[in-house]
Amino acid sequence: MDWNVTARTGTPYVRQYVEDREITAWFLLDLSPSVDFGTVETERVKRTVLTDFVTTLARLLTRRGNRVGAMFYSSAVERTIPPRGGRDQVLHLIDELLSHPRQLSSPLTDLSPLFTAGEHIIKRRSLVFIVSDFISAPGWERPLSLLNRRHEVFAVRLFDPREVELPDVGSLIMEDAETGEQLFVDTHDASFRRRFQEAARRREAEVTEVFKRSGVEAMSLSTDEDLVHAIVRIATIRRRRRR
Repeated sequence: MDWNVTARTGTPYVRQYVEDREITAWFLLDLSPSVDFGTVETERVKRTVLTDFVTTLARLLTRRGNRVGAMFYSSAVERTIPPRGGRDQVLHLIDELLSHPRQLSSPLTDLSPLFTAGEHIIKRRSLVFIVSDFISAPGWERPLSLLNRRHEVFAVRLFDPREVELPDVGSLIMEDAETGEQLFVDTHDASFRRRFQEAARRREAEVTEVFKRSGVEAMSLSTDEDLVHAIVRIATIRRRRRR
């Protein structure tokens, strides 16, 4: 009860306090070889989009007094940056991302260890952004669900338009970014392009279904998308979820 206001107005007045709590945000970053894919039209590989996205969001969060940390993953969790606030933390995160070595090839990515490590390492309830193309061996649904039980998890799925729809550019050699395996294909073949597109759609549906069953909010981020629009979409989704 605010007695001073009550005395002045002659009407009972109750003051309500809204606790302004500091947010701890973590970025779980997939830096496996497949995130180095990109096309000439955009001149941006998925890794570049990942770096730009993390930099922008980390700066927005720290400007409001929040803390940010990160875990770097390729074939294993290779680097953990404890959460801290301030501009220096963002600069440190950027420097670590830019200097992190790229793998030319690796076994097929398995995201399960990343999610399991996040569950064990992140003690305080946090806002967790998983930034990945989610090209992974199966079996990561349960670790993702367990992580989401303890934290507010948001999945940001990176993709390049050419991973979804293959253009008619003639004969070329396609290389698996994860294993280095090469395959000669003829993109003049309309039936091949159609099968490629159908396979991409099936994979998209499977990943979307995993997010749905795990209760994880997710959005896709293309290599040709404006980052401002992506940040606005995240804010909109979080606002809707918290209502």
